[in-house]
Amino acid sequence: MSALALDGRVAIVTGAGRGLGRAYALALAAHGAAVVVNDLGGDLQGNGIDPSPAQEVVAEIEATGGRAVVSGHDVSDWKQAADLVAQAIDTFGALQVLVNNAGILRDRLFANMAEEEWDAVIRVHLKGHAAPARHAMNYWRNEAKAGRGKAGSIVHTTSLAGLVGNFGQANYAAAKLAVVGLSRTLALEGVKYGVRSNAVSPSARTRIETSLKPPPAGQFDVFAPENVAPLICWLAMEDCPATGQVFQAYGNRVEVIAPSAIAVDIRTEGCWRVADLSRVLAGRLPRQPGLTDFVEELA
Repeated sequence: MSALALDGRVAIVTGAGRGLGRAYALALAAHGAAVVVNDLGGDLQGNGIDPSPAQEVVAEIEATGGRAVVSGHDVSDWKQAADLVAQAIDTFGALQVLVNNAGILRDRLFANMAEEEWDAVIRVHLKGHAAPARHAMNYWRNEAKAGRGKAGSIVHTTSLAGLVGNFGQANYAAAKLAVVGLSRTLALEGVKYGVRSNAVSPSARTRIETSLKPPPAGQFDVFAPENVAPLICWLAMEDCPATGQVFQAYGNRVEVIAPSAIAVDIRTEGCWRVADLSRVLAGRLPRQPGLTDFVEELA
């Protein structure tokens, strides 16, 4: 990728004040994009407002000659998400890239989870992806109809928690799997407008993921957020061919996750009987990552 592979493109990055979002914003700007650095600046649970993290990222970008602006919009609010998209267009004249990254955690064993803990995580992770994407899609549709379409790209953030589940994170996992469905639907709907949509599952050391410790001095930091940023920049490029894909990225690895596939297909004459299902199907169920071993350990 050349140093200016994203020259002339305008990107929004949500949750860009820290961690992965910060790494994405800095990398996009380093490759030539103008960046709207969106972050409420709240804590890990989504409480509070602090503009300073986003301001610091903008200052870093501007110090190296890049273009950036702070956004304090709440991406889970439909009207504020519209204002965020409008800010990008009003400030930089266009919008080509939307990186949905903002998120919070309210971890709890599901039997103990409060309604507010469920609603808050679904609101930020799912509606916080859907609302900016909806207004960006509307803008790109209008641009395409006016003959000004220019290869829009949406990058959504999913998680292994959504793809395989994770103990104590029913709300987060549900939202992250829903993001995959959202991304693939937007990939289908975006084709005629020149818009691509992909989902990335990053593994990196952030406020959300604290179990990934730094390596000893001098060793490659596998879980540094900066390792995921090149994939985001590639997906943001005007001529990137990827759409409807799900990626897992960490360290020096990028994995493309295959779409859901049929693992077992059994048939009978007429309608299945319960006893026959037990006889034919019980021993053919595919192993589930983590779950099967966990069940066997408890047995």
